[in-house]
Amino acid sequence: MKDTRYFTTGQLAKRTGLTIRTLRYYDQIGLLIPDKEQTGSVRRYGVDDLRRLQQIQTLKYVGLSLEEIGHLMAAEAGAGWKIRESLLAQLDVLRQKMTHTGNVVRAIRRALEDADGLNDGGWNRLADIIQAVQTEQRWGEQYRNASRLQSRIHLYDRFCTNPYGWHRWVLERLGQEPDVSVLELGCGDGALWLRNAGRIPKSWRITLTDLSDGMLDEARSRLKGLPQFKFLVVDAQEIPFHDGQFDKVIANNMLYHVENIPQAIGEMHRVLKEGGHLYTTTMSLEHLQEVEHLGASFDPEMQVLDRVIERFHLGNAPELLSPFFREIAPYLYEDSLRITEVKPLIDYMTSTPMNARLRLQGDAFDRFRGYVEAILEREGALLVTKENGMYIGRK
Repeated sequence: MKDTRYFTTGQLAKRTGLTIRTLRYYDQIGLLIPDKEQTGSVRRYGVDDLRRLQQIQTLKYVGLSLEEIGHLMAAEAGAGWKIRESLLAQLDVLRQKMTHTGNVVRAIRRALEDADGLNDGGWNRLADIIQAVQTEQRWGEQYRNASRLQSRIHLYDRFCTNPYGWHRWVLERLGQEPDVSVLELGCGDGALWLRNAGRIPKSWRITLTDLSDGMLDEARSRLKGLPQFKFLVVDAQEIPFHDGQFDKVIANNMLYHVENIPQAIGEMHRVLKEGGHLYTTTMSLEHLQEVEHLGASFDPEMQVLDRVIERFHLGNAPELLSPFFREIAPYLYEDSLRITEVKPLIDYMTSTPMNARLRLQGDAFDRFRGYVEAILEREGALLVTKENGMYIGRK
């Protein structure tokens, strides 16, 4: 049921704790203009305006400028965002900022605890604090990344041709032996386990880890009430567990992001029991190439696919795994995409870290949308290669 309540500027100021002057300034610069017809000089704010104001204040708290907030909100409006999508992105970036703040606090505490170092000038400790403060300052980009992840997931869920499902397929490769200890590195939001909630053996003891405290908190929230899970912030390059502690270690589409891949693989080998298995997934270099070609056929300078996959893919994975594991077995998940709609495709293309979103601005965006619409009308669908797979290595 639509909320038909309205607030005057004074009422909204009183209800939110903001000043009338602030609200009038947002109105003046075009950041928060009531979209209803006004009577005389009285401004009336509805629930949509309240949602917009909430977003402005949250992103301002994160550290974004009003100009950057305006650009972000305009982009969201153009993409047809709903309030839930916006709140999820806000939640993710706030969690990241909490992690960042914690790192700064720890650096200051270490400096205070190092009395000798401070008395000696404190150069190293003070430099550590500065470095902690400077890390991860691009909060606008962090906010965009949170929303872009949802765009990529949406494209896969909507247009994959294999109805079996990637997450179910991955879990089945793990087997069903009872009473085993499992470690997942880079668990993200816990999607592997959430989408298999009814298939997880009750006797498994599962430790989920991620480098992002925000992602881990999301996984903890989504899997709340399942007693076999534990959660811990972990860097895959320095796993804080004993030698031979786990029966199974999972690295699901994450190793290509790790700075030192051989070191991470060595750590996974170390924490596995003798005879235990590593399950690592990735894509081939042909994965989604038709999407890359589509962008380049419109604009030769456009790049869509993240080059990070070149660091660990189905082609070079055996070479990277073989110094640590024996009996490395490949498994390919048969799938493809049959894309029939323009918007999810363009959302995906502009969600990657490459330059597609920069090349598709203004008139270029409209022309590209028409270009893709014509292709889909002529061909019926865009058929896209989707090559995911798994390597299982035995210690």
